[in-house]
Parts: sequence; C-alpha cells; structure tokens
Amino acid sequence: MTDKVVKSEAEWRAQLTPEQYAVTRQKATERPFSGQYEQVWAKGTYHCVACGQELFDSDAKFDAGCGWPSFSVAANPDAIAEEEDRSHFMRRVEVLCSRCESHLGHVFDDGPAPTGLRYCINSLALKLEKKEG
Repeated sequence: MTDKVVKSEAEWRAQLTPEQYAVTRQKATERPFSGQYEQVWAKGTYHCVACGQELFDSDAKFDAGCGWPSFSVAANPDAIAEEEDRSHFMRRVEVLCSRCESHLGHVFDDGPAPTGLRYCINSLALKLEKKEG
C-alpha cells in the first residue's frame, strides 16, 4: 500500500480548483451529465485528482446512463476505501481514495457482470492519463 498523503485544508485548497475541492474534500457531487469524463471513451487510466493514485482503468468503464463516469471494478482494490454514507436520508456506500481520503463518489450493486458493481464517480475527482496508440 502506498504511503498516505496528508495535507492541511489550506494546502488542498491551494492545489485543487474550488470545484475539485468541493467534491474531494467536502463530499459534494457534480451535477449529473456535467462531468468532463462522463462520455469519454479514450483508453487510459483514471487517477485521483488530489494525489495521483491509480484508481480505474478505461477497460472497466461503461455507460450506466446515470450521468457520472461508471466503472465495474477498481484498477487495484487497495486504491479504494469504502465507508457507509447515511446523508440525504439514504444508505449508500461512499468510495474514497485510500491514499488521500478524497471523496470520489459511491458504489452500487447494480453494475454489469462479472462484478455486479457500479462505481459511480465524480469527474472532478479524476484525472485521465490517456494511453498512446
């Protein structure tokens, strides 16, 4: 496991855009169908925008029709942390970057086989590194 990234709120604010900070550090959610990666199908690897940890591969991305980039499996299970989220009068499973504890989105059990999972992730929490070729 990679070393934890710990920064002060001032350091996070200086590094991230206000929108990225709101999502990753304050657990905000971008509007559905508004994110830059929602309909991007380029080959590559999605990394945490805050710390750079590899989170998802483009091969696991699918169109769930929910308005956010969706993935069926993490690139490395150790890169993802999960916590119970009871906000907004719902019970959900929040997905966090295991390295810097940035809020990424939520995971649901209505995804495609073989995992049956749908990682519903905010574009603002991601940075795509495209593969050449």
